[in-house]
Amino acid sequence: MENIHLTVLLVYAASLMCIGLWVGRRRVRVASDFFVAGRQLGSPLLFSTMLAANIGAGSTIAAAGLGYANGLSAWWWVGSAGIGSMVLAFWVGPLMRRLSSKHQFRTLGDYLEYRYGAGIRTTITLLMCCGTLALLAVQLIGIGWVLNVITGIERWLGSVIGGVVVIVYFTAGGLLTSAWINMLQLAVLLIGFGAALPFALDAAGTWSHVYDATLPIEDYWNVWQNGESGWFYLIVPGLAFIVSPGLIQKVYGAKDDKTVRVAVAANGIVLLLFAAVPPVFGMIARSLHPTLSDTALALPTILVEHVPPAIGALGLAALFSAEVSSADAILFMLSTSLSRDLYQRFFNPNTDGRHTLLVARGAAIAGGILGTGIAVVAVSLEAVLMIFYSLLVVSVFVPLLGGLYTKKLTAPEAYGAIFGGVGCFLVAEIGYNGVAILGMTPSIIGLLGATFGCLSIVVIRTLNQRTS
Repeated sequence: MENIHLTVLLVYAASLMCIGLWVGRRRVRVASDFFVAGRQLGSPLLFSTMLAANIGAGSTIAAAGLGYANGLSAWWWVGSAGIGSMVLAFWVGPLMRRLSSKHQFRTLGDYLEYRYGAGIRTTITLLMCCGTLALLAVQLIGIGWVLNVITGIERWLGSVIGGVVVIVYFTAGGLLTSAWINMLQLAVLLIGFGAALPFALDAAGTWSHVYDATLPIEDYWNVWQNGESGWFYLIVPGLAFIVSPGLIQKVYGAKDDKTVRVAVAANGIVLLLFAAVPPVFGMIARSLHPTLSDTALALPTILVEHVPPAIGALGLAALFSAEVSSADAILFMLSTSLSRDLYQRFFNPNTDGRHTLLVARGAAIAGGILGTGIAVVAVSLEAVLMIFYSLLVVSVFVPLLGGLYTKKLTAPEAYGAIFGGVGCFLVAEIGYNGVAILGMTPSIIGLLGATFGCLSIVVIRTLNQRTS
């Protein structure tokens, strides 16, 4: 059985690398192809690359682990991403695409400098580079768990193998390569999970058996909140899917506003539906294996031990697709930010397109290696994800949305939001060990701090203008 699973994954991984190298060689000639796919992505390609980016280790292994631990309320982990995607589709995305086309933006940093100046661009870029490396590590940890369950190899070694696959095919062609490969990954992902779920439920006996086995667990069937899961995911990670640099840069690649609305909204609808699938796998695993050593093992264990070998292999390929496709989206965000927002902006502004492309590929390789290194030593999927999403929301949400919808915000207000948000989040997270204060999580406190920091500068500036 293990031979079947391993053979399918090895063939699939080799295919991804070959397709990536082929597309990169034939279609990627200049930096704009790598960064924004020539701004020619239609609805099918944009939809597939958005959805493939959004369904990764957090949306599969971590979500199933939350379902295993907390039950039905784990729906909000991916469901909040679907709700955030709808906001991006109809309000934020089209406006950002128009600005990017008009001013030739390639990264979120381009927009931030256009709106607030180089200092804000640098501050956000440095914050996001640290967080993005951690997020890349999460996806590679997920790959490591898959290979660990199938072959018994150490999880860290599986993460290294996953890192090599992603680095090879993404470095070849950036967004354009990812968009084409993501279509294949998405098909495998949806078919694999769709085929495996009925067999997993059958292995548990019936849905009533799952219910009876887990009913004694307090609030396990409470859809609103239980343990670490619940509606509060609307703040983090929900808001992160509105302002994520990687997702906004994919929107830059759309050929028109209609494409953004159709593709990103379709992505959101699928996320809302898919949000129930990993938690259900986790709940089935809880009924069959109530004492797993690590909740991250819930989904891989079901696919290996409780479905027919062929279906299990397809499900594991789907799981591998999910982790790899999100990893390439994160590597895209990291490499373009390092090459465009730091290197080209501050070290070599006059570089030509081909040299920028070379630097972007080098940044992808370096970022991939660093992310793999973090994956080797990291432990908790959910903890790393929450830290990244929280930093993203508390530092970027207010400056990005405020800059889009009002002309009154300037660089001082943006700095107030960034330092107020990050400072309050770190105090709540470190000083109080992440425990909710007056019912508010550290991420909510950070978002309130960002809003207060921004408004404080507005008030101070207004008072100074009146007295001068």
